[in-house]
Amino acid sequence: MLGSLGQVVAQETARLTLGLYSFKQSTAVYKQFQPVAQALGRSLTGHLERPVTVELQVMKTYEECFEAFLAGKVDFVRFGPASYVLAKRRDAHLELLAAEREDSRKVGAIVVLDDSPFKTVKDLAGKRFAFGDQQSTIGRYLSQAELVRNGITGEKIAAFQYLDRHDIVFKAVELGDYDAGALHMETFKELNAKATKKLRVLYSFNNAPKPWIARSGLDEAVVAALRSSLLELDDPTALKALKVPGFAATTDAEYQDVRKGMELSEKFAPEPVPAPKPAPAKEPVPAPAPAPGKRP
Repeated sequence: MLGSLGQVVAQETARLTLGLYSFKQSTAVYKQFQPVAQALGRSLTGHLERPVTVELQVMKTYEECFEAFLAGKVDFVRFGPASYVLAKRRDAHLELLAAEREDSRKVGAIVVLDDSPFKTVKDLAGKRFAFGDQQSTIGRYLSQAELVRNGITGEKIAAFQYLDRHDIVFKAVELGDYDAGALHMETFKELNAKATKKLRVLYSFNNAPKPWIARSGLDEAVVAALRSSLLELDDPTALKALKVPGFAATTDAEYQDVRKGMELSEKFAPEPVPAPKPAPAKEPVPAPAPAPGKRP
């Protein structure tokens, strides 16, 4: 990792690590972001005037990536807005680099089976709900905030659980394990196109753009080069992999609505209520053994 500009000069090839969490299968995340890492490496090489490579570190969970970033084990990350808010609470010296530009701000979705009777969010009272990771902006915080706005809390829902990834949430609703779920709109569109049973969007909601963030303590020249490289990124292969048209400058104030949604979501429930398990089948009661000396 690049801890100081002196280290940059001293090394033959400088290396930066980009931390990512598995919002889908880890191999798919690695494949998706490899063109981005390569494009950033080329741009950073120009800005820092020496060879730079960007290495991907894909972690299994939000929490693993979150803690690794705060511990300084990766140089910069691509987080969801809620993860940024939580990280900023822990370390005020984190540096916002840039934010992904979305084609639409309606990027969160509460989905149900296409043939379900539900018409509004209020109809989900007493039903089963699948959330994503407990740190997910869309998969937890903003969807729970929307349920609360409609008078639905954990006590007014039959069951809910955190299923970690958006693709798992989709499958859980498709299979009928849960009546509704929260996931990213792009994931919904991608999976619904090839799903055996179709889902539909019951409600969509806004979200702040995904921020890219540098760890505290990273050299200022490196932070500046990273920021410039993201804002200038126009490599078509990299942008296609990210599924965004580019990056824009951002500030902490852009995430204030997310903070409000996270505060509202606290009224939903403190702990998940797991879906009830089916009662075990009763084993047949064996007939009593005949008394000694008597025939059955």
